[in-house]
Amino acid sequence: MEVMAIGTVALCVLIFGGITMRRLRAKRRIEASSIEPEALYELLHAKQVLLYDVRQPLDFLAHPEIIPGATRIAPKDIAEKTASFSRDQNSVLYCTGGDDDTFQMVLGKARALNFTRVKLLKGGLAAWKAKGYPVEPYTSSFQLDTATSPAE
Repeated sequence: MEVMAIGTVALCVLIFGGITMRRLRAKRRIEASSIEPEALYELLHAKQVLLYDVRQPLDFLAHPEIIPGATRIAPKDIAEKTASFSRDQNSVLYCTGGDDDTFQMVLGKARALNFTRVKLLKGGLAAWKAKGYPVEPYTSSFQLDTATSPAE
């Protein structure tokens, strides 16, 4: 009975340790792949980075503003719209805010498209604005994704 209890405790420690290690690795990967608003501001000022707004259409509708110099690309159009973009130039993507899961998903898509020098703006547009950096109204038209699945 005692051996079984020790085995159960050891198994729990291993599982907990594995989960903790996975989270720490993901956090380190996020930190290494992100850029603070202050650093982005300096790169934009020096014209040393390409900037892409990849917010979802509904987020964009709620806040129709963009960081000056950014190119707007709807998430569903990223593969098509970026086909001719340089893959080895410093690039920064941003979305609305950014939780770790969204951050990893966006970064994964960028890397799958062979962007080798891409970072994500830590905290997204919200962090940029919180620092008092400029935004400008976005006046170009864009489409909401309203497609529905066909009736069965």
